[in-house]
Amino acid sequence: MDFAQFILQHEGEDVARLALSRDRYAAEVEDFDLALHTLEDRPRLRTKLPEWYALPGLHYPSRLSAEQCSSAETARYKASVAIKAMEGHAPAIADLTGGLGVDSWAFAQVAKEVLYNEMQPELAAAAEHNFRELGVNNIRVQNRELKAGNLAEMLGGFRPDLIYLDPARRAADGHKVFRLEDCRPDVLSLLPELLETSARILLKLSPMADIGLVCKQLGCVKEVHVVAAEKECKELLLLLERGYAGPASLTLYESGAIMPADGDVPAVYATEVMPGHWLFEPGKALLKAGAFTLPCRYGLQKLSPHTHLYVAPEPVESIRPFGKWFRIRESAPFDKRSFRTLGKQYPLAEVTARDLPLGSDGLRSRLGCHSGGTVHIFGVRTLAGPELIVTETGN
Repeated sequence: MDFAQFILQHEGEDVARLALSRDRYAAEVEDFDLALHTLEDRPRLRTKLPEWYALPGLHYPSRLSAEQCSSAETARYKASVAIKAMEGHAPAIADLTGGLGVDSWAFAQVAKEVLYNEMQPELAAAAEHNFRELGVNNIRVQNRELKAGNLAEMLGGFRPDLIYLDPARRAADGHKVFRLEDCRPDVLSLLPELLETSARILLKLSPMADIGLVCKQLGCVKEVHVVAAEKECKELLLLLERGYAGPASLTLYESGAIMPADGDVPAVYATEVMPGHWLFEPGKALLKAGAFTLPCRYGLQKLSPHTHLYVAPEPVESIRPFGKWFRIRESAPFDKRSFRTLGKQYPLAEVTARDLPLGSDGLRSRLGCHSGGTVHIFGVRTLAGPELIVTETGN
């Protein structure tokens, strides 16, 4: 049987048990080990890459590549950043750290031509096969090592309008790294050569990277995009442009919603917490961007300078995708009497502590309530001091 038939026949089976039955099944498929890797990785891609999951004939040779690859959603957002940088013109894009090929696949949907390069031969072979299965015919695949001094040789006759890199964020011992200088390839040493070759560079970095530091290290950063999906910050995208010397714009992306975060926004503080009003807890993109006063642009008021929670009379729809709204039931002093009263009144409640000496677990212990229900109790610092705010989930 062919590869796709083997995958469909054995999907959902215990892969370890199937591996132990090598003598029985190995003759059924041309590359039994690749089939095992594919069977192991496909469940991870069901929601992450639905278009890829729909094709059982695709090859997945490495669990790490399947874990670290972009989702279809975040890959398409990269492609939108690339096409916007080219002012709508279909560019030629060189993806120099191809991996599983998801980003190249997304770029191919907006580019006239894509060069996919991957240093691991098994990944490059899988990508070439997968692009054919996906019906993509404007990607050139190659397997070469990227290092300082060989960029022109590696590109050959390809002339990119934009170069994309996603440096590996694993050290030699397998541990995760996030500092630019610890990733491979070394973008800092390659940067002069990259900018000489292409006027625009798009970098995907760890969400743990320090935005201010990497912008200072790289220079000529024109745009910073904080990309979040499924309530988690997934990556940072930096667009570099040769010769650019101005400040970097900041854009937040959260599960399909886009919000510019440029310019200084003065903080507006709440003088009291009103029952019936709403509390806004920012999501990962807002927090990672450090845009702690940005909600004030939309009429929200901050509880205190270092408490990154906000209140408003009603939920503001334009900022809804970038956090969570809670309807305020009541507020109470941060004291033992309130702990006893609220603990008895709300035996089931979620608990969060913000800008206080004790953490959320410590506050939960003092209240004596258990996780569950629709009530959420926040222990926070306001302008007036520590306070307990009892809310119910709004969205």
